[in-house]
Amino acid sequence: MTPAINLAKKRGLDYQLHEYTHDSNAVSFGLEAAEKLGVDVAQVFKTLVVATEVGTLAVAILPVDKTLNFKKMAKALSSNKILPCKKVQMADPKQVERSTGYVLGGVSPLGQKKRLATIIDISAEAHTTIYVSGGRRGLEIELPPLQLATALSALFSNITDD
Repeated sequence: MTPAINLAKKRGLDYQLHEYTHDSNAVSFGLEAAEKLGVDVAQVFKTLVVATEVGTLAVAILPVDKTLNFKKMAKALSSNKILPCKKVQMADPKQVERSTGYVLGGVSPLGQKKRLATIIDISAEAHTTIYVSGGRRGLEIELPPLQLATALSALFSNITDD
C-alpha cells in the first residue's frame, strides 16, 4: 500500500487501481501508463511540483501529453489567493522527493508528506474519471476528478499551453 492508496481508502473515494509493468527505458512515465493501460492520453494526468520565486512549492496536475504553462500556473495560484506569486518554475527533484515522499515518475497528488497548494487542469472536468499516479511507477489510480479536487482542496484552472 502506498500513502496515496491509504488516503483514497480513508476518504472513501470511488477509485480503481491499475497496475502495469513499468519499463525503466520509458521516456515518459505518463505516456507509458496511457499506452499500457489502453486509455486515451487526455485521461491520464501527471503530477508536477513547481516552486515559486520564494521557494514555496505547489502541485500542478495536467494531462500527460500537455506542457505546463508556468505563467498560467502562477496566475491560477495568485488569482485564487492560494499562493501569492508572480512566477513559478519546476522544483528541484530532490526537494520534490523530500516534500512529497515519492520518487520522480511515481509522484502521486494523493498522500504527499506535506500538503501543497494544488491546481488541476480544467480539462479534467470533461472526464468522468481520470488516472493519476498511485504513488509508484507502474501504479495508477482512476477516480472522478471532482473527488480528487475535494480530497486535495484543489482548484481547476487552465494551466497548459494551448
